[in-house]
Amino acid sequence: MKLVRYGKRGDETPGILDEEGRIRDLSGHVDDIAGCVLEPAGLAKLAKINPAKLPLAPEGQRLGAPVAGIGKILCIGLNYKMHASETGADVPSEPLLFQKAVSAINGPYDDIVIPRTATKTDWEVELGVVIGAPAKYVSEEEALSHVAGYVILNDVSERDFQKNRAGQFTKGKSCDTFCPIGPWFVTADEIADPQNLTLRTLVNGEVRQNGRSSDMLHSVAKLVSYLSQFMSLLPGDIIASGTPDGVGAGMKPPQFLKAGDEIVMSIDGLGEQRARLVADR
Repeated sequence: MKLVRYGKRGDETPGILDEEGRIRDLSGHVDDIAGCVLEPAGLAKLAKINPAKLPLAPEGQRLGAPVAGIGKILCIGLNYKMHASETGADVPSEPLLFQKAVSAINGPYDDIVIPRTATKTDWEVELGVVIGAPAKYVSEEEALSHVAGYVILNDVSERDFQKNRAGQFTKGKSCDTFCPIGPWFVTADEIADPQNLTLRTLVNGEVRQNGRSSDMLHSVAKLVSYLSQFMSLLPGDIIASGTPDGVGAGMKPPQFLKAGDEIVMSIDGLGEQRARLVADR
């Protein structure tokens, strides 16, 4: 299934794509794409619904992030060897964890707002892993059974805030609008192998990232298992599994986003998100 949320920010309606790619209204069956709806029993109920029998959503609707009620956005840094190399960082011995504030969540086609004092705003296409069944102390072998599905996530990063403002990554990762998600939430049964996907970024029509999830240092299963040793992973939590090489900070000379730029990201089977950069006022 491909699930979406459409409508005004903060008042989105749950939806599902039909065979023609049209949005059908799911609000007669669920209040939102969140919580218990993302657990195995909740998704199994949705799978029994025939989208063709649901009302069509009005055309031209804004898409919000396709998952609601996200409790945690857990990000993995330097999970691709070539990305670590391009940034001059050592490959960590264990997954490098930081968090992104949920207030940064943005729709897949919403503008990305560059903060007033930002000078080095960068892009990072990532495979977002959405938790379904709660996970605590799970093994790597059973980890994928706790995954509800996948999304495209842009881990937008202000490198100056991240590296030069006395602290941890969170400052540079959590600015408003710095977490576009979507367009769709795709259930795990539609992604045969999360380690066999192409991740791609275009900036103003030029390819910047073109990586493979097979190049992850730590697989999706490993990340779910690893994180569950430290904290409970709950339905709707998202793991941003790292970005391949090709970010602006790694270019020679470095290149960063500016107002008026357009960024397009895609991952096999998960659709495409597109955003315009605007300056904060």
